[in-house]
Amino acid sequence: MAESILIIDDEVLTLNNLKRALEKEGYEILLADSGETGIEVFKQHRPNLVLVDLMLPGVDGIEVLRQIKGADANTVVIMITAYEILEKAIESMKLGAYDYLLKPFKIGDLKINVARALELQSLKIRVTETVETEKGKYYFDRIIAKNKKMKEVLETARKVAQLDKTTILITGESGVGKELLARAIHYNSPRVDEQFIEINCAAIPEGLLESELFGYEPGAFTDARRRKIGLFEKADHGTIFLDEIADMPLPLQAKILKVLEEQSLTRLGSTSQIKIDVRIITASNRDLQRLTKDGSFREDLFYRLNVVPLAILPLRKRKEDIIPLTLCFITELNKELHRSFRGISEEAAKILLEYDWPGNVRELKNLIERIMALHQAEEIEIEHLPMEIKSRTVVADTEVMRETGDEHEFVTLSELERRYIKKVLEYTEGNKSRAAKILGIHLTSLFRKLKSMK
Repeated sequence: MAESILIIDDEVLTLNNLKRALEKEGYEILLADSGETGIEVFKQHRPNLVLVDLMLPGVDGIEVLRQIKGADANTVVIMITAYEILEKAIESMKLGAYDYLLKPFKIGDLKINVARALELQSLKIRVTETVETEKGKYYFDRIIAKNKKMKEVLETARKVAQLDKTTILITGESGVGKELLARAIHYNSPRVDEQFIEINCAAIPEGLLESELFGYEPGAFTDARRRKIGLFEKADHGTIFLDEIADMPLPLQAKILKVLEEQSLTRLGSTSQIKIDVRIITASNRDLQRLTKDGSFREDLFYRLNVVPLAILPLRKRKEDIIPLTLCFITELNKELHRSFRGISEEAAKILLEYDWPGNVRELKNLIERIMALHQAEEIEIEHLPMEIKSRTVVADTEVMRETGDEHEFVTLSELERRYIKKVLEYTEGNKSRAAKILGIHLTSLFRKLKSMK
């Protein structure tokens, strides 16, 4: 179904010209030659977008805007005005107008503004439609935390989620679940019905990051042919999550600080201030306080972001979460991959508990998904685990150095192999067939190695 646009203007020639131009773009057009008629047409048809001339006889454009926004706050309204009454156009922006166009304007500019406005409205509608699903997915109760310190982090996050504007800095190694916690805070906050927008500061080239965050006006730089709404504007009344904030260049850090302090921004190529109401959550896998000392991160911004710090432990420091997380992933992936795994064997669980998980929760989830994608079984068994997990688990507990006085001397490869084989046999309680599988060698080869070790 074509998107509908209501045009309200007392000049018949303007109505007809705009109608022809916008119908060519595939829109359904409704017309009204007065404010009173426009309000009635709006109530009857509820168009996606309204173009309103500010200078209307009788009920003027400002009053039309008020009544439309009162009936449906999500309707996009663009005002049309002459330069002489620019102040009224600015007033209309405060009342909820999306934008204004100064007469005389180019039809091309109108088409661009309309397309952008409808794109933004469509995004808001999609967010509204998915909010209930997202809320269920990001309940705090669904975040696995058996570890005492992690429970304390979640309890703090629950409290701060309700504070609405308080900035939060989430720290932790890559893969620990910083984005998950940020989303849980948003979907359990007063901003739940508004947008959550995530941007990875390390993934966007430095030259593009500023325009992505703040948007730009036509002509702001060589390729800026049309207006772009930045992510901060799109997140208005919602939450913006700046991941890997440590990778943000210093000049841009100053602008983020200004947004935090003034709750306003300026698009590139413009001098107009745009008021916004955005909650900022940031995350980093680096020590920002240490970075302030070497000058690579602004100290004033650090203290402004670090109002409530939430530090997520690496998985190796919360071993009690490993098996509950594994069982949670099995349940989720059974539905996704059409499998019927019931759990994990005791032997396989022991290997997972002994492994150090350098990739944290992300690595664990990827491992479980790989196993379940490749195998059909009732449980995850030790033979399903890849050799790199099994071998690193055993080697981690095997001394590879020995002390001789004040110096360290590396053991030989043959001695390391002997210790490794011994450790595996201890683990399998002398079962040589299982030990050979873990070692990735034939049983005959194991017997030969054991004979040479005597």
